[in-house]
Amino acid sequence: MSRTSLRRVVVVLAATVAVAGCGGADAVSPLPVQPPGPTRSTPAPTAIPTIAAPTGSPFRPPPTSARPAAPPPAPTRTRGTPRTTPPPTDATPACQGAVRYDLPLAETEIELLTSLCFATGAVLRIQGIGPGLVTVDRPELVSQQYEAGVVDIRFVRPGTVAVTIPKDGREHTITVVVR
Repeated sequence: MSRTSLRRVVVVLAATVAVAGCGGADAVSPLPVQPPGPTRSTPAPTAIPTIAAPTGSPFRPPPTSARPAAPPPAPTRTRGTPRTTPPPTDATPACQGAVRYDLPLAETEIELLTSLCFATGAVLRIQGIGPGLVTVDRPELVSQQYEAGVVDIRFVRPGTVAVTIPKDGREHTITVVVR
């Protein structure tokens, strides 16, 4: 083989490899976000469907075909059970959180107050009463202190406590639910 024919073979071979690597003389790879365009071997579509911009994660690339993307699977919990009640320190419309509830006996119609609901750690402060007059039916659920006409009852464990307060010769019971 002569040098000229060898040079022709090398040039033809290089051109063939370059064209074959590109997929043909007129084929161009589409960008990842563009739908593939028509080529000579496939007929041109009459209308290309439009794809709406995805909502949700800004990191998800738009779909590359006319077929809608499947929604991501719903997240699942791998352990435990779903919580049906709020955590103990959260206040709900019917139950207050770990607050201090002041009950001034001189200003309160105690007959109208029959029940309360608190989170663990709440304090019922009864003002204007003598020492040893306020009683509870479940002392293991509370911590009780008296000082200067004020009884502080701190609810330290969940449960139901009946707080009995004497006033005007009658005993009034307030049922306190502790979450």
